[in-house]
Amino acid sequence: MTKKQKRNLKRIIIATCCFLVIFITDLVLKKAFGDRFINGIGSLIPGDYGWLLSLGLYLLLYIYIGHDVLKKAFLNIGHGQLLDENFLMVLATLGAFSLGIYRALTNQEIEGFDEGCAVLIFYQVGEWFQNYALGKSRKSISSLMDIRPDFASLVKEDGSIEVVDPSIVKVNDIIIVKPGEKIPLDGVIIKGSTSLDTKALTGESLPKEVGENSSVISGTINLTNTIQIRVEKEFYDSTVSKILDLVENASNHKSKQENFITKFSKVYTPIVVFASLIVGIVVGLVTKMWDEGLYRALTFLVVSCPCALVISIPLSFFAGIGGASSNGVLIKGSCYLDLLNKANIFVFDKTGTLTKGNFVVSSVSPIEKKEEILSLASIAEKNSNHPIANSIKKAYGKEDTNDYSLEDISGKGIKATFEDDVILCGNEKLMKDNNIDYVPSNEIGTIIHVAKNNVYVGSIAISDEIKENAKETIETLNNMNAKTIMLTGDNENIASKVASKIGLSDYRSSLLPQNKVEEVEKIILNKSNKDIVCFVGDGINDAPVLMRADLGISMGGVGSDAAIEASDIVLMYDDLNAIVKAKQLAKKVMRIVYENIYFAIGVKILILIISAFGLFGSLAMWIAVFGDVGVSVIAILNSMRAMR
Repeated sequence: MTKKQKRNLKRIIIATCCFLVIFITDLVLKKAFGDRFINGIGSLIPGDYGWLLSLGLYLLLYIYIGHDVLKKAFLNIGHGQLLDENFLMVLATLGAFSLGIYRALTNQEIEGFDEGCAVLIFYQVGEWFQNYALGKSRKSISSLMDIRPDFASLVKEDGSIEVVDPSIVKVNDIIIVKPGEKIPLDGVIIKGSTSLDTKALTGESLPKEVGENSSVISGTINLTNTIQIRVEKEFYDSTVSKILDLVENASNHKSKQENFITKFSKVYTPIVVFASLIVGIVVGLVTKMWDEGLYRALTFLVVSCPCALVISIPLSFFAGIGGASSNGVLIKGSCYLDLLNKANIFVFDKTGTLTKGNFVVSSVSPIEKKEEILSLASIAEKNSNHPIANSIKKAYGKEDTNDYSLEDISGKGIKATFEDDVILCGNEKLMKDNNIDYVPSNEIGTIIHVAKNNVYVGSIAISDEIKENAKETIETLNNMNAKTIMLTGDNENIASKVASKIGLSDYRSSLLPQNKVEEVEKIILNKSNKDIVCFVGDGINDAPVLMRADLGISMGGVGSDAAIEASDIVLMYDDLNAIVKAKQLAKKVMRIVYENIYFAIGVKILILIISAFGLFGSLAMWIAVFGDVGVSVIAILNSMRAMR
């Protein structure tokens, strides 16, 4: 709780206690002494103007609790904002005081002073709850804002260190980061190793171990050892700068519900104000009791303020975005929460999204010849830096010193020759060209066949590893009645096996990078008006598709410029389950939004009917006060659930 919130809470408590003392004293004097104290405290002063004592006490209390509301109302009138909530509160409360003065001057029982004060006290209670809820929501975003670096320790040419503003550091400059300090700019470690706290960016609680040649990003915290970093991006282009810009501008992208409430309040408020005038005039003309007409009109005004909607709807989205950001999910605006809730077609890039993006030896056949097959293949792939060759050499784990001469056979494989020994390592075409009777493999991935001296030895299956939680995520989305589609450049055989293994609804294979946009275009063209297409990619080379889809989500967005700029939602850590969690959060936020809309409008209509027809007599104003503030507080508390 901030100092301002504590100060306002103290003011509300003092005002409430003073109000209760005056109000209860009034009631006790009226009930205990009857006609002698018909005007309560005012009757303590003899004569016709004793009511001025009640007016003075309530007016002092009114100014104490409502001076800021009065100030805002008059300032807003000067700015042309006539029908805002502050003006409505002032109009209703001063009207209540005017009603009390009128009744006193006409020798009637005084009513209005207590209601005028009560309206403002309860209004301030609602405002306090609103500010408290916003503060709680901002905490999660504020923790993200803490990633902003304060300084950079720049290594100068003479070896000395100068503490400078990160914005003046250039690409290829060397900076030093000590334990406990934030990494101010994106770069590569050139000296030292350490553990990094990435929680503020990714939500991952476990430290990340890094060493020389490891890429590091701004906003993470160095935990253990001093490191030297060569800067690769200037501050304006760094990860931390882009994330902060994204979060700060999230409010610019409003949902349909937020825009509706803004438009609704602009139309609704003046209509209700004029309706209150009509109610007052009609009741006065029909009953010939103009004070009763004024009382009903004022009650109408009290309940007319759409505070519950204006406050709770944006707060629900704000709380949801804040709660998501504290868990490493950056959402660019409330409109994207709405879209994610409705998304029912999820299109996935394969490499780096559904798979890890690194090739590994997944199987060797026959298994009893594994050592021999890997040894022969590593001889053939000795001089190659291709990812497939590297995966074979890594699986073998040894370095053979040999004098084999290597011949690259384009599109087929490699021929390794030493004296009378000939090793063939490649695809089926290489085996067929050399009339070798090979055994076809049904394994997922790229199949490398190995033969020695025209005798088939066996095969190696090399595949891109499927992420551990890919199947679980796809199954969950399928259970949500969503369609899941994979786009890949792999051939039909590999694509179908991957799709079958993780349970995808459909797939598109043998796609060139430019074909992905065309496929998404086709999906969008063939969908119904209610369908929302969400593309999920790794954010590095999928920018055009992320931008073309109805909703773009980038996976593992840490350090990826394309992810932050092109996508609508950035998952800052490489976890597919975050998609499901984000969708569940979006569903929860939208449910809360509609709960607040239906509840607030329903109660408002009920109280407006009570006010218009004068039901419950003198209690109508109190019902309006409790109803308006009560609805606001309940809606605010309901909105705060979106943070969890």
